[in-house]
Amino acid sequence: MLKNILVIMFEKQCIIYLAGGCFWGVEAFISRLKGVNNTEVGYANGNDLAPTYEKVCTGKTMHAETVKVTYNPNIITLENLLEDFFKIIDPHSMNRQGADVGTQYRTGIYWQDPNDRHKVLDFLKSKQRESSQRIVVEAHEIHNFYPAEEYHQKYLEKNPQGYCHVDLNLIDNDEFDHLTSQEYKITQLSMTEPPFTGKYNDFFEDGVYVDVVDGEVLFSSEDKIKSNCGWPSFSKPINPDAITMNRDFSHGHTRIEVRSRKANSHLGHVFSDGPGGTKRYCINSAALKFIPKDKY
Repeated sequence: MLKNILVIMFEKQCIIYLAGGCFWGVEAFISRLKGVNNTEVGYANGNDLAPTYEKVCTGKTMHAETVKVTYNPNIITLENLLEDFFKIIDPHSMNRQGADVGTQYRTGIYWQDPNDRHKVLDFLKSKQRESSQRIVVEAHEIHNFYPAEEYHQKYLEKNPQGYCHVDLNLIDNDEFDHLTSQEYKITQLSMTEPPFTGKYNDFFEDGVYVDVVDGEVLFSSEDKIKSNCGWPSFSKPINPDAITMNRDFSHGHTRIEVRSRKANSHLGHVFSDGPGGTKRYCINSAALKFIPKDKY
């Protein structure tokens, strides 16, 4: 059983590190791409073993502000991810992006999987053939990465009016036009609705719950738990293959995130505090749509 759970948790997850200037805007843009499961900002490829924002800003540590990107290659390929990355950087600018100048703002693509080496280099060669200017994007294996301070993580979600050199309107979100603002923020930006506010928190009619993004059937009312935690809870999904589970390092501790497999929607988290020590899938109401039993 444990082996099967680990396979579900970690299958089809890949990691790439992207440096594109101030990591606030790069993270905000990349995190909104369909197929990207998790983003974390930090300092990469420097010579200080304990970098801080203040140290890095001096330029003496030689770290680059970088975003660690965890993505599902069955939803977004590395090549497509890099194409989107190139929309928001000036690949010809050395140690400068937007109004930010310094070695910490250099551009780079850093891989940890050796199999990604040729993909990255082939991508850059293709881009260079299309350009008359020299592309100065670094490309090599990741040497080190230190997560940035907590206040930098998801900075623009916490500070919507904060500085951003990236045009977030470059993201194609037409497929999400049917979602409300809250549904989009939760399923696409991995946010969480306040406890006891969701429409399905204290709701126990017979039926099924589907992904609000694409209608995929996820949970049944037969498996709904009265947990009093503030969010709808289920003992299991209808079909384990309909969801994926990923390690979530946000907010300073490790949790197991639950996402829908087809649409890659953020749903919530899974815990081991269900009845009798069983699993409890704690899900945001805004990630779900209820279909009554007589209409399913």
